[in-house]
Amino acid sequence: MPTESEVIDICAGDDVELVRLLWVDNAGVERGRVVNAANVEDVFASGANIAQAQQAFTDLDYPTEDAPLGRVGEVRLVPDPDTFRTLPYAERAAAMMCDIHRLDRTPWEIDPRSRLRGFLDGFEYRSRAAFEPEWYLVRETAAGIEPFDRSGCYTADGIQSAHDIVLEIVDDLAAQGIEMATYYPEYSPGQQEIAIEPGDGLTPADDHAFYKQTVKAVAKNHDSRATFSPKPFPDHAGSGCHLHLSLWNGEENAFHDPDDESPYGISETCKRFVGGVLAHARALVALTAPSVVSYKRLQPGSWASAYTAWGLDNREAMVRIPSAQWENAAATTRLELKAADNTANPYLSLLGVLAAGRDGIERDLDPGEPLDIDPGSLSESERERRGIERLPQSLGEAIDELEADAVLSDAMGDDLHRTYVAVKRATWTDAATAVTDWDVDTYTRLY
Repeated sequence: MPTESEVIDICAGDDVELVRLLWVDNAGVERGRVVNAANVEDVFASGANIAQAQQAFTDLDYPTEDAPLGRVGEVRLVPDPDTFRTLPYAERAAAMMCDIHRLDRTPWEIDPRSRLRGFLDGFEYRSRAAFEPEWYLVRETAAGIEPFDRSGCYTADGIQSAHDIVLEIVDDLAAQGIEMATYYPEYSPGQQEIAIEPGDGLTPADDHAFYKQTVKAVAKNHDSRATFSPKPFPDHAGSGCHLHLSLWNGEENAFHDPDDESPYGISETCKRFVGGVLAHARALVALTAPSVVSYKRLQPGSWASAYTAWGLDNREAMVRIPSAQWENAAATTRLELKAADNTANPYLSLLGVLAAGRDGIERDLDPGEPLDIDPGSLSESERERRGIERLPQSLGEAIDELEADAVLSDAMGDDLHRTYVAVKRATWTDAATAVTDWDVDTYTRLY
């Protein structure tokens, strides 16, 4: 991780001309400003200005008037030198993730990255996590987008088909200090998954933002396109962004029970954490699956999770406990949150899961017995008996849950919580009032 002075020295050379100052807004969009590399020292000292209203922008790229942010007022982007990297896919360019500060130099309450940093600073555990994105390689055609190839799930032909693009992505990620864990073509034609190694603290969220930018840039350089939409094709599998997470006390994994020799040797701490995630699940998805189309992915029987259930390698459960590695169980015991996708702000997604899980630990919440079948196959009465609920079926429903959730509201802070709810409610209103091709085709034909 470079120091501020080392970044200044690099930017004084001939290899970097432009530096991108990046942040992720409440709509989950990576945004940025670009400064001359020669001015980086001044930016470290004084920040770079943006309007406060930038954090009230919706998915449709306008600031909602319902957020507690007006057209007056500025804040400053403060680059984090730990995140500095040259961009292998952009000539003479480098980038850093930024915190957002008030003009008095204090962290801005409506900055998700600063809010996550503050939570982690006060958390008794060390968080270790990795985002696991799924995405599609697509080609643009006169009729719209189509999958990059017609390969099947995990097929060797699919691996070879996308090899050149995937190899360049892996090389470009490695050049930025992001190490690949595994790669495979996913469930549907053109769908890909390059999983990366876990990191501590803010690093997983930072790396996820850089990951998405890298994948998109490399795909474009190969006359293709990468889309991280949760549901780009109506007849193909949706794309999630599963969050793998463990908590650590020093060098000990608090999720691992050393006395349990099963492949899933989870501790009571892990179970209570899962209990907290499930208790807040219906509100939590407003942070982890926060787009209108997210809820077209979270359907029963779709391998995406649709119910507030947990299980041991149960891929229809919201929380899955993956089997640990045979020779390294203590380091690889973890949970996986499946009800998450790439439209989320990764800082808020991680913040929400940690806050929900902490509540479960503090209140000693029992998640019940792990479910070993598809929760959708249970009767409604059996799900009710087990305390398993259907996840929200729309963004509007999820936002209502988030607005009423005191634990997540407290973790976000009042200003960020109100702003986020306003941004997402504006998006939901836009979608709910839009007249779609389906509306026109169906009702002009019938009436």
